[in-house]
Amino acid sequence: MAKDKTLFTCTECGGTTPRWLGKCPSCSAWNTLIESVVEAGPGKNRYSGTQFAGLAQVQAVMPLAAIEATDIARTPSGIGELDRVLGGGIVEGGVVLIGGDPGIGKSTLLLQALDALQRAGLPTLYVTGEESGAQVALRSRRLGLDQSQVNVLAEIQLEKILATIESMQPAVAVIDSIQTVYSDQLTSAPGSVAQVRECAAHLTRCAKASGVAIVLVGHVTKEGALAGPRVLEHMVDTVLYFEGDTHSQFRLVRAIKNRFGAVNEIGVFAMTEKGLKGVSNPSAIFLSQHSEPVPGSCVMVTLEGTRPLLVEIQALVDSGGPSPRRLSVGLDKDRLAMLLAVLHRHAGVACVDQDVFVNAVGGVRISEPAADLAVMLAITSSLRGKALPQGFIAFGEVGLAGEVRPAPRGQERLREAAKLGFSVAVVPKANAPKKPIEGLTIHAVERVEEAMNVVRSMG
Repeated sequence: MAKDKTLFTCTECGGTTPRWLGKCPSCSAWNTLIESVVEAGPGKNRYSGTQFAGLAQVQAVMPLAAIEATDIARTPSGIGELDRVLGGGIVEGGVVLIGGDPGIGKSTLLLQALDALQRAGLPTLYVTGEESGAQVALRSRRLGLDQSQVNVLAEIQLEKILATIESMQPAVAVIDSIQTVYSDQLTSAPGSVAQVRECAAHLTRCAKASGVAIVLVGHVTKEGALAGPRVLEHMVDTVLYFEGDTHSQFRLVRAIKNRFGAVNEIGVFAMTEKGLKGVSNPSAIFLSQHSEPVPGSCVMVTLEGTRPLLVEIQALVDSGGPSPRRLSVGLDKDRLAMLLAVLHRHAGVACVDQDVFVNAVGGVRISEPAADLAVMLAITSSLRGKALPQGFIAFGEVGLAGEVRPAPRGQERLREAAKLGFSVAVVPKANAPKKPIEGLTIHAVERVEEAMNVVRSMG
């Protein structure tokens, strides 16, 4: 049987060369050559194995209306917060990519999920490329999974992994991690762009053809992005990011992409001696427990996927030098500069010669503009040294003209705040409910200066 040969293809011009070069001989571009495999002959097909048989079937062209749409069956993982992020559970034949910093808890969470699935009667497979089977067993003992029946395979060669999946037919297989897997068809080292892309493509085809749900663990770069080619995120059905400070016990799992559920949904976990435990009331994490109101603190309601969360925004305004600092943690620093300009122009609150520091408590990252009003009120409170009233919340987007714009799903935000005992709210006028919410006094405003006047009238 003829052997596949390797070529290096330029990503700029498409030119090829039989060996790697730093500079493309066709277009003279640097570092653009990537490794690829060329089939030995017209009859050779690397994707014609039994694991890809289901993909080779030719289907007739049909109008969209004539195709029967069926609900996607989901299998609960046994961990409620993980099911929330996945959209309700694991999908047959689905491919999930989960990334996060080293030591954040990826392997711990997946081992717990596989054990729960195994106890529910589903066959599982844990493929470890970074640890030995003894190390995985040691972790399971620490997690209290002494009698776990999860099947473990310590292997990094793709062909052997695919053969094991094909013979065992597990319901769920975890590959930890995709950067350690290599294929014999490529000569590059594990973790290279070509190896990661080729191995992920084979595993994805295997999942779609066999119906095995595959979870790929991915490394991240020092900037926090998933390592490897961007096409890796396009191949899979779901992309999850494991976030959190390793010095804190709390972890967030965020869905960046999900073909079977909501995007930006989050699951909240607490790291304990027995592994990761789901947090039923995550708002308590992001609220500091003050015995009495303090200046520079304002609580807002943000949306993470379908879940409203209460987050405390803290601001500190202090006298600065000739070049005052603007620093924000968990919020967009460029947006902070814009809000300070709007605050000065439309509300008469000047911070030109002041250092301004803004922080979202609990390490949460807020990307939606509904935090604008809470940030401005926290800054004003710190500057004047006057605390906002007890049980006060605010949310709303602020425009450059000083208008307060509505936030999506404002009714749900207000109901969540009332449920947690908050009594006073300053919100955009368009978010004011038609029917009063019991226990919550709502002040609807249209402009920033109105919001400032409402707060001043509260003393």
